[in-house]
Parts: sequence; C-alpha cells; structure tokens
Amino acid sequence: MSYPGYPPSGGYPAFPGYPPTGQESVYPPAGQYSYPAVPEGYPPAGGGTYPAAPPGAGYPGAAGYPAPGGYPAPGGYPAGAPAGGMPPYPGAPAGPGFGVPPTGPGFGGYPQPPAQNYAGGGPAQIPVGYPGGQAPSPIPGPPAAMVQCTQGTITAAPNFDAGRDAEILRKAMKGFGTDEQAIINVVANRSNDQRQKIKAAFKTMYGKDLIKDLKSELSGNIEELILALFMPTTYYDAWSLRHAMKGAGTQERVLIEILCTRTNQEIREIVSCYKSEFGRDIEQDIRADTSGHFERLLISMCQGNRDENQTVDYQKAQEDAQRLYQAGEGKLGTDESCFNMVLASRSFPQLKATVEAYSRIANRDLLSSIDREFSGNVERGLKTILQCALNRPAFFAERLYYSMKGAGTDDSTLIRIIVTRSEIDLVQIKQMFTQMYQKTLATMIASDTSGDYRRLLLAIVGQ
Repeated sequence: MSYPGYPPSGGYPAFPGYPPTGQESVYPPAGQYSYPAVPEGYPPAGGGTYPAAPPGAGYPGAAGYPAPGGYPAPGGYPAGAPAGGMPPYPGAPAGPGFGVPPTGPGFGGYPQPPAQNYAGGGPAQIPVGYPGGQAPSPIPGPPAAMVQCTQGTITAAPNFDAGRDAEILRKAMKGFGTDEQAIINVVANRSNDQRQKIKAAFKTMYGKDLIKDLKSELSGNIEELILALFMPTTYYDAWSLRHAMKGAGTQERVLIEILCTRTNQEIREIVSCYKSEFGRDIEQDIRADTSGHFERLLISMCQGNRDENQTVDYQKAQEDAQRLYQAGEGKLGTDESCFNMVLASRSFPQLKATVEAYSRIANRDLLSSIDREFSGNVERGLKTILQCALNRPAFFAERLYYSMKGAGTDDSTLIRIIVTRSEIDLVQIKQMFTQMYQKTLATMIASDTSGDYRRLLLAIVGQ
C-alpha cells in the first residue's frame, strides 16, 4: 500500500513526548485482574495509552493534504475501495504529486505552514553528491523540544464518587432487564483510572465482580465495547498482543498497531505485564508466530529503546536519508537491516526530518520507496512507524474509515481505536477524519452501527 499525499517539509505536526509526565500508564499487580488469561468475549485488539493534552494542536488546513486520489486502500482492508482509495481531500490544491522533483523548499503544489520560531542552531552543512546533481535547499537549525498538543474526548469527571457510580451500575443491572442508558452515562463520562476505582468500589460494596455482572447482562458489540473500557490500559495492550498470537493464525495488524506506535515506557510496561499476567515471554511468542524481516522489526520494537530526545539533528537526518537511499532505491536489491536500524531507533521528530531530507535526495517520498522495496507485513510495519512520525491522528482516522467502509463493519478495530484514543487525541482524529473524508466520524458511526452500541460510541466520540 502506498501512503502518498502527506505534506512533508513541516506540513505535519510532530507528536513527541507521549505520554506527558505524571500520566504514564499503570496496571494493577499480577493476579488482580478480573479478566481470564483465555481471551473469551473480550475485545480482540489492542490500543494505546497516550494521555490527553491541552487542545490546540494546530493541524494543517485542508490545503495541506494531498490532491484527490491520495491514499490507496491498504492491503487487508475491505475490498471494493474506489480507485485511489481515499476520497478527495477537501480543498486540496493541484500539484505535481510524489515522484516529481521538489520545486522549492517544500513540495511543489503544497503550501507550507507558517514559520515557527526555533531555538538555536544554524543551518547544517550538507554533504555534496546527490543523485541528479541537485543541491537540496538549506536545512533549518534544530528546534527546541516541541510541546505536544493533543486532546481526548473523555476527561476525568469532576466530583467523582466511585461508590455512587458503583451504586448506579448495581441498580442498572438489578432485577428484570438492564438499564443500558444508565451504564452508558457512567462509562462514557469517566476516565480509565476512574473506571478502575468503580470496579474496586463495586466489589467492596457488594462482594461481586463488576465485570462478571456486566458480562451476564450484556451481549454482542455493546458488551465488547464496555469490557474494553473497563480494561486497564497497559493490560489491554498486553492482552491484545496475547490474543493476536494465540491459537490458529496471527493478527499481524494488531502487533503492528501496538508495538510500532508506543513509547519506550509503555512498551516496557506491556512486556512486563505480558510476562506477569500470562507467564510468557513476548519475544518468544513473536518468534514463534512471525518470521523474517517482520519478526526482526517486532523484536526491535519490543526493546522499548527508541531514542526519545525531541531535539532534531538535521545533519543526522541528512545522513540517514542518504543511507536509506543507498540501501534501497540507489542499489540493486534492498538492505532491509538498514531500514530496520533507522526506523526502529530514531525518535519520531527525527524520522520526520529524515523523511523530508529523503525527498530532496531521492526525488521520491520515503513511503513510496518502502512500497517499492518491501511487501507484506514488514512493509506495513515500517509504514506505520513513518505515518505516526508524520501525523498520528491521520493514521488512526484512516484506520477508522476503513473499519466502516463497504459492506459490514470491522467492529473490533472500531472499538479498539475509539476506546484507546478517547483520552489522548480523539479530538484531533475527528478533525482529520472530516478533512480527509468530507464527513464527520460521528455521522459514519451513526450510519454503520445501531442501538445501545451506537449510543455509547457516539457518547465517547461526541458530536
């Protein structure tokens, strides 16, 4: 799948610094979960734990997105996507497209964002001898550590009382029938941390397990959604990875989504939780279920050792871009280990600068080169890393779109992304969804779902 049409050279906001200090994911000690190790009836996919941050991320306007026919339908998404995959982006200007030499400091045809003030550093010296004999434009000095601005649709409820909420849930499930709306009103308006406190209060007050009670009262997609909301964040990721590799077949997209997008701390917590809860070594399970360059990429991700310095070294970006060109487009065959090394170890802001440098060197964007040099799951994994470096909300907006596009709905993917992004950047994902598809996320959810399941999804997403 190619993923052309992002505006490099500054067009995508960086997303460094997940999660902000003091909002790191946590999980209870081993043995205190209400969830069995055998994944029966739980959401079959994983999510993220990037906490919410203040609004005002400053996404590029519609003009910053690719011309009509940008994203082709990725492999593995529902069949029947129109030619070009994505619908035209609103207000996208005409441009030469990718594979055409850049015409200025940015990509031809794409307006650049307003200038930003960077702290310190002059232009980096650029090595000579680029393919085509074109000297790239000057490179700006490294910026100060960028402050991330994302916003979830769910925040911690003020005046929270776990006992009162436990009482509401008990009353909603007691007697004949279930008051689903009362349950929705509670779970859609409490943070994940507050939901864990409600679970504890419920057991203290009634001597019963809230999750077992909910399972006995609910069924179908609404059950899957509510159980996902009550899972501790790190446990949800670890459980999802275990489920993705358990039994016949492997859900490679779940492995990619979790392991290629998390911070070092989150990955280390997931690996530890996986061991304590399931008594298994995640690296051994990955080796047993995957192979080749895809296996190596996932093992690299499991180390939780990506550089997280938010200051961009533009000289290194230039050198990495040259190295990637010589490992792929600039030679017969592909040196896969070079791509693995750069994409698995560099910070996301550093990778964004490398993508921009690569386009100047190769007269082609890096995502297109990966599309030409790789295939299958390793291609999807490498692209996911770059897409998150360039514009994480756009990546998740695309995933949501294809979960609902065409006949049927991929409810597990829909649930996983809505739940796991609800406290992090769902506001920005909604904005990107509207820009990319000329309809709101809520409109598409409303037309693809029904009943209490639809009501709860829309309560989380907001209008």
